Amino acid sequence: MTLNEAAKIARELMMPQCRMCPECNGVACRGEVPGMGGKGSGSGFMNNYSGLKQIMLNMRTIHDVREPDLRFSLFGQELSMPVMPAPVTGVNINMGGKVSEEDYIRAVIRGSKNAGIIPMVGDSAFKSFIEDNLKVLKEESVSGIPFIKPWNNEELLSRIDMALESDPLAIGVDIDSAGLDTLKMHGQRVDPKSLAELKLIRNHVKIPFIIKGIMTVEEANLAVLAGADAIVVSNHGGRVLDHTPSTVSVLKDIADAVSGRCKVFVDGGVRSGVDVFKMLALGADAVLIGRPFAQYAIGGGEEAVELYVKKIYSELKGAMLLTGCQDLNAIRNSQGRCIKFENQN
Repeated sequence: MTLNEAAKIARELMMPQCRMCPECNGVACRGEVPGMGGKGSGSGFMNNYSGLKQIMLNMRTIHDVREPDLRFSLFGQELSMPVMPAPVTGVNINMGGKVSEEDYIRAVIRGSKNAGIIPMVGDSAFKSFIEDNLKVLKEESVSGIPFIKPWNNEELLSRIDMALESDPLAIGVDIDSAGLDTLKMHGQRVDPKSLAELKLIRNHVKIPFIIKGIMTVEEANLAVLAGADAIVVSNHGGRVLDHTPSTVSVLKDIADAVSGRCKVFVDGGVRSGVDVFKMLALGADAVLIGRPFAQYAIGGGEEAVELYVKKIYSELKGAMLLTGCQDLNAIRNSQGRCIKFENQN
């Protein structure tokens, strides 16, 4: 199988909710929620994609780097590179409904495991989805990272306890899904969380805790105060609030403000290993990729997921070689020398 073949099959299975556009930029699917698009005008999704395109790489070829090292250690577990599938769920709601949730997530989990990265799995309006995700993690003996929606505290803690039975590497709460229309459409209420509530969750979770949906320095500092071991700079793929800035445009300020007090992850519009490099150069410790993993899992199962990971790996390694970065620390410590914004001289 090739990725082109997987993309063709994905288009057949996901239409009309995903057209597998040549550029997955949010234009054709804007406003299509449920579906794969961004909310309202779709600008949040489109900004994520276009924001990354405005960053260029400074090519350097006079150096002694020969074999870049992409390895990344997360909470005691070593990954082949600092990339993970974002917690995307809801095949029947958003992705055509022609593949079962269990088969879809098994492809993501197996493909990730084979490629040496950690899968993230998600929660949804239907409890059966998170149950399927956790069941597959246990069956495949994979310590993944489940993300739970910001339900009322009793339900949220109950689902966290259920997730803990899968022996996860960490637990996350995607508080940005408080604005997710697909939950409201199915009569499910989720709300933002106060600092006190986040501290309550942190005290309940005895393993690393991740807060997803941070878009400002102020909230990054609050997440650290709540005890988060990691945050995810994310606008939920542009699916919860129209007219949000791109994640790449706020990443550096947030990473600088956090200053190593917790891990900083980011998602939003990432399609290639070069995009991953840009995010790392702006201060991210690791990068989450959403829609492509979902598309390839549906179109080509675990084989296509593994092929996509290999593509990202090869592109990131090539970017490191041609910017003179021996390892991940060299990218992060480059003080922006590896990249420049397109409008800079």
